[in-house]
Amino acid sequence: MKLLAKFNLIFLAVFAVGFGVAAYVSQTFLQRNAREEVVEQARLMMDLTSSTRQYTVAQVRPLLRAHADAEHFLPQTVPAFAATQTFQNVHSQYPDYSYKEATLNPTNLQDRATDWESDVVNIFRNTPSQKEFVGERDTPTGRSLFLARPIKTDQSCEECHSTPEAAPPAMIKAYGTANGFGWKVGEIVGAQVVSVPESVPLRHAAEDFREFAIALAAVAAFILLALNALLVATIIRPIARLSGAADKISKGDMEIPEQPAGGKDEISVLSDAFNRMHRSLKKAMKMLESSSGQG
Repeated sequence: MKLLAKFNLIFLAVFAVGFGVAAYVSQTFLQRNAREEVVEQARLMMDLTSSTRQYTVAQVRPLLRAHADAEHFLPQTVPAFAATQTFQNVHSQYPDYSYKEATLNPTNLQDRATDWESDVVNIFRNTPSQKEFVGERDTPTGRSLFLARPIKTDQSCEECHSTPEAAPPAMIKAYGTANGFGWKVGEIVGAQVVSVPESVPLRHAAEDFREFAIALAAVAAFILLALNALLVATIIRPIARLSGAADKISKGDMEIPEQPAGGKDEISVLSDAFNRMHRSLKKAMKMLESSSGQG
């Protein structure tokens, strides 16, 4: 096997080991970074829904209540409804994300918390100082990542959720008196939950890693070609000249020109030593020829 081929094999072996280490480190980093990016997007969506809730309570509800009647309940006055509808508009651009206002005792049973959502709500109830919770859970379609924030009642909630007698007649007509009452001011009754399949950050990480791997392979190919060119110019070609000259000398050709030997690197030292050996061998051959002629 030629020297250049051996070098290429060594380079490829070293690159393979280095690429394996880089792949492991970068995969871990990219997956963590992608997960944080997805959680940050969930925070932005949560901020949007929270702002919608506040706007509904402060601006929309007073206007609609002024034109409401006892027969027709307007869900647009409910902060949870407004937040959910706003998220539906965002959902078209982020179809992997889902949003729910999971409540332990909701007026609308569609908002009732499931078992795992109830566990999240209870985390907030047991630790009132906690303002956010990021977790993972298993689903029938795989692991899911979620961001949750507590829903805490205030004075504006009493009108609809304190007692059936205090609630708007139109709401009682729409939802009945069995659910959504007994809330107390300052109580954590639910949680806003934004969920996204864990496959989303993993897919983002895989896409980033693919781009990284292609870029790394391109750089490695460029370095290999550059090193090959340098090796041929500085090592392979000079050694090939020395090898060819040595082959001719071994066959009796003593009249070959001396090899270039300007410099202090190993190839130059080798060329200089070869030239001295060549000169010494020529002198020895001439001395042998002279001795043979005299004899």
